[in-house]
Order: sequence, then structure tokens, then C-alpha cells
Amino acid sequence: MRIRAALPALAGAAILTGTLLSTPAEAAGGVTIYRVWFDSPGSDTRSNTSLNGEWVQIKNTSRSAISLKGWVLKDVSNHRYVFKNIKIGAGKYIKVHTGKGTDTAANTYEGRAAYVWNNTSDTATLTKSNGSKVDTCSWTTRDPSDKYC
Repeated sequence: MRIRAALPALAGAAILTGTLLSTPAEAAGGVTIYRVWFDSPGSDTRSNTSLNGEWVQIKNTSRSAISLKGWVLKDVSNHRYVFKNIKIGAGKYIKVHTGKGTDTAANTYEGRAAYVWNNTSDTATLTKSNGSKVDTCSWTTRDPSDKYC
């Protein structure tokens, strides 16, 4: 009888100390929004170079590759980017640029002709293809031009 009573207490202690899952992102499969560069350098000219100066960096904190196919990255205004058939390697990063370019293992491009991320305040939200939330990152005017999440 004492063992049954002790198990819930042990489970609660493990969760509080972070022994089981140290972050919500680990519970979501090891993918996090790592950094957002929401204010591209220089004047906002809408050139492709300026548009690609705005990006969201995603990190895979797990020990295996994870497919992002069908996952969605969006802002509060519901500008949505649906990931193509992209895998992010174990311990690797991928940047999602606003403008146009050729996708690689480290960079993918939304192909937009206008900015997505607001400089004053916004929230980047990453969801799985089934709609379940993976991670969010928010910023306000207190942040200079980028935000580590």
C-alpha cells in the first residue's frame, strides 16, 4: 500500500525537478523555435535580400532526424508557411527565410514578396501537421531586432 502512495509523489517530484521532460519542446518531439530575426538589417526595401534578412530558426534538440513535412509556421496575422518535404537532422538547425531562394538542409524559403514578422510585436507559432502546437516565441519593441526564444 505504501508503494502505491509513493509512486504519485515520486512522479510529481520528478516532473517538478525536470527529470522526465525538462522543457515543453522536448515533450513535443525535440523541435523548438530557437531564434527569430524579425527586423531585417537596413531599410525595408522589400528586395529579396532584405526579405531574406528576416527569418525564423528552428532547432532539433533530439537525437534523431525529424520530418517537418506539413508542419506550419505562422504569425499572429495568420501568415502561414507549410513545410515541404523537409527533415531536420539530429541536433541541427534550419532557417525559414521570408523571401525566395533555393532550399538546402540549413535554409528554406517561403517565397514571399512582403515581410511577415512585425518589428513592434509578434508571435511565431510552430504546429505539427495535425494542428498540435509545438512551440511559440513572442517579442515586443523591447527586443532590438532579433529574439532568442
